[in-house]
Amino acid sequence: MDFLNAHLLSLILFFPTLAALVMLFLPSKRVGLLRWYAFLVSLVPLALSILLWFQFDPSREGFQFEERYIWYAALHSSLHLGVDGLSLTMVLLTTLLTPLAILASFSITDRVKAYMILFLLLETGMLGVFLALDLLIFFVFWEVGLVPMYFLINQWGSANRDYASLKFMIYTMGGSLGLLLSIQLLGVLFQTYDLPELYKAWNALTEGTLLGMSVSTVKTIAFWAFVIAFAIKVPVWPFHTWLPDAHTEAPTAGSMILAGVLLKLGAYGFLRLVLPLYPLEARMYAGALALLATAAIVFGAFGSYAQNDFKRLVAYSSVNHMGFVVLGIAAAALAAGTADARIALNGAILQMFNHGLSAAGMFFLVGVIYERTHTRNLNELGGLFPLVPVYGGILIFTSMASLGLPGLNGFVSEFLVVRGAYPVLTSYTAISMLGLLFTGAYILKAIRQVLHGPLNEHWAHGEHRLTEMTPREIVVMAPLMALILLIGVWPSWILKVINEAVMRLF
Repeated sequence: MDFLNAHLLSLILFFPTLAALVMLFLPSKRVGLLRWYAFLVSLVPLALSILLWFQFDPSREGFQFEERYIWYAALHSSLHLGVDGLSLTMVLLTTLLTPLAILASFSITDRVKAYMILFLLLETGMLGVFLALDLLIFFVFWEVGLVPMYFLINQWGSANRDYASLKFMIYTMGGSLGLLLSIQLLGVLFQTYDLPELYKAWNALTEGTLLGMSVSTVKTIAFWAFVIAFAIKVPVWPFHTWLPDAHTEAPTAGSMILAGVLLKLGAYGFLRLVLPLYPLEARMYAGALALLATAAIVFGAFGSYAQNDFKRLVAYSSVNHMGFVVLGIAAAALAAGTADARIALNGAILQMFNHGLSAAGMFFLVGVIYERTHTRNLNELGGLFPLVPVYGGILIFTSMASLGLPGLNGFVSEFLVVRGAYPVLTSYTAISMLGLLFTGAYILKAIRQVLHGPLNEHWAHGEHRLTEMTPREIVVMAPLMALILLIGVWPSWILKVINEAVMRLF
């Protein structure tokens, strides 16, 4: 047990990669074996994360379960891992959604071995961002996570997958260039990439010149390099255009992970790096960040309402929902240290977790109907509730969580963001309510066009007759629905962990 506790984070981080290496030696033609092996090994990091959750002490200060291994001594960079309440919630989300996405992928029949290996490697890339306490290691995992997702979209996506995957890669890698240069600047200045050390050293540096410029100028340039990289990943308007294409063309499980976890990497970067490293600059430009967040909320909702492709509608809704995360971050930047800022941040972090659950569920449900009808056009569906009542019930439940219905998880986090941001950013928050209004409009539009109205007889008879959800598909949704309801009626179990981290960090 002592060994397990001492190496718990590295086991969670690297077990999926080790499992992927073992998978190389499994026979490619044994499709059933490959599927179940990938699913079962993906449960191991989940079990370890649950153990981590119960052993984590929210009242303790600083990072816990820290591990440090020499990685690149010449650059003063080490494999430094650790968790606090912020990263712990994201680790739990990642290890929960990965096995569910793999279970959702059992319908994949083409090159199953390569597909499952990429999924396991993707899990390591995402977990590395949340666990790294060394900036260089953070960047390595930040980039590593792009590669499996690129190939998942490019090889198993829909008709326009080449365009979507290339756009996804160019946007995210282009934004990361400034991030890399700024990380190198910090490393060269302080001879360390260790985050706890950089927090102190970088904030203590207030006067003098660097690179022939004033410290404030250099900090502002570095701040914007970080912000643009993370804004593209969230994505904040107007950097969002890669997202609907990537979602639309990705396989169902790829969309689940893209919406559920990958978008959270950008928001996590704001919380872990931008606010602690650049508090003055964040306060100075909080209005600009709030403007972009408000635009994402409003335009994301309008864009979603305008879609007739079911998957694109859900994709644009991610822009809308992640806008609330950024609004909470902007409020915290402007009013750092106040009760309102902490309420907004609690809401932003919980919204990251909640959106991961509801968005993954929505994309899976789109995939379920697409596998049966081979269309995502809302105008070609209609009146399907009598044919698939179980699917209809689950779709309505998950949609209501996305809409923000009181009693489900989305309401709790969005209410906290609005409650914290309103006294600080009153005008922006008021305008954002317009986006919230249209959230209800596009969700109800989707439900009406899929489940209600006149039945499209095409799906009622013969070989095209719609079939109900299978037990496997219900099992994918069951944990998501349970957590959606649990957080909706009893959010304190997760908010306690998040709030302790917020109180210490901000």
